[in-house]
Amino acid sequence: MIEFVLNNKLIKTDANAGMTLIDFIRSEQQLKGTKIGCREGDCGACTVLVGSLNNKDILYKSITSCISPLGNAHGKHIVTVEGINLEDRLNTVQIALKNNNATQCGFCTPGFVMSLIGLGLQNILVSKEDAIKAISGNICRCTGYKSIEKSAYQIYDKLTKMPFSNRLNWLVDNSYLPNYFLAIADKLKKIKNHTPADIEGVLVAGGTDLYVQNADALAEADVNLVYQSQQLAGITFYKDRCIVGAETTVSDLFYNDAMLTYFPDIRNFLKLVSSEPIRNMATIAGNFVNASPIGDLTIFFLALNASITLQNKSHSLRTILLKDFYKGYKKLDLKPDEHIVNIAFNVPKVKYKFNFEKVSKRTHLDIASVNSAIQMSVSNNKVDFVYFSLGGVAPVPFYLTETCQFLTGKTLSVEILKEATQILQQEIKPISDVRGDETYKRLLARQLFYAHFLKLFPKTFQILELVN
Repeated sequence: MIEFVLNNKLIKTDANAGMTLIDFIRSEQQLKGTKIGCREGDCGACTVLVGSLNNKDILYKSITSCISPLGNAHGKHIVTVEGINLEDRLNTVQIALKNNNATQCGFCTPGFVMSLIGLGLQNILVSKEDAIKAISGNICRCTGYKSIEKSAYQIYDKLTKMPFSNRLNWLVDNSYLPNYFLAIADKLKKIKNHTPADIEGVLVAGGTDLYVQNADALAEADVNLVYQSQQLAGITFYKDRCIVGAETTVSDLFYNDAMLTYFPDIRNFLKLVSSEPIRNMATIAGNFVNASPIGDLTIFFLALNASITLQNKSHSLRTILLKDFYKGYKKLDLKPDEHIVNIAFNVPKVKYKFNFEKVSKRTHLDIASVNSAIQMSVSNNKVDFVYFSLGGVAPVPFYLTETCQFLTGKTLSVEILKEATQILQQEIKPISDVRGDETYKRLLARQLFYAHFLKLFPKTFQILELVN
């Protein structure tokens, strides 16, 4: 039995846990305000809010309901555009969009409304850019984005007056939310948590990859849902190691203060990974086992020389390096009864340097043509060690073993980097596809390699030196 609160209504259903949340909302509950667009999570027309009980508070985040399994809604508060309407007037977000003529044809408007409502429900607001980040997963087909941006900025300005405490009461008092939101926490407390079941079915976490490819099949299949399992989520630091639970999401990485300490640019890196609603759902282990040769998170963690721990049905564990996990295109060192339980890497020290680069047709919400990450330690201009990864240049997310071996122990210079690129070109095996031909990808691989050093060692290298 799946039990959750949909707007202000308690839902108990025996529907298949694998069906998509949007199909349940629209077909079973006849709430048509949430739209179906791409069914791939890209357009944001299906955006809803998901509230999870955390002690006494409810933490809300936006998700794309078209690629989210219904079973993941258990114990949550699901909010659709119908659920944020006030009784006798428009709410503050709706008024802002109306006054700025930001509704256009109206098809995508519910998604924008829900993302901007979600903005007010976040724990922190840092800058106006947060307002734009909130709608990063919503596409306006009518090219009226500037009026939508103006609305978002106005909403942000009003939200800056919101106190840190009693945020929910403030949002209700200031016509952002209807009164029933104040009683949702008590309703969620009455819903019993699921006891993990040994289901012989498809293992599904956030579903952001699986549901793009197999939503129809999964709607009728047995699914084993492990999304945000307490045993598999979370980021912990122990001595010089960071341990990341398999079901930790990209947003968990994004908002983790300790990760920001060790990787000051991590938020800029992760903004290149999909969009806010997808980052709220997508899990690290899911990215790994999808085994895409251009998986952003995989490339990121390869450069950390990360290890993964696998567990089978007998609860036996084994640990391998992530770079040894990939045996060929979509072939993994993963037995049928195994799953990833955590990812671990050494915490970067002060002298360690790290960088991530990505080239795609669009800057945001796009798949990479080539992506790359590097971690290295340099003392007196001499390379102590280096871990370097490239995506889009081989059948697997690629760790460049020979290039790293060549650079280790070398004194950094333009000549050494040029020699390294020759080895790099021998290691990679890109193919021509819709994201670029082989020659283009080889050029990108070289340029991204240079880009790492230009960014990490600006005083040592200059652009003209490398180009010439």
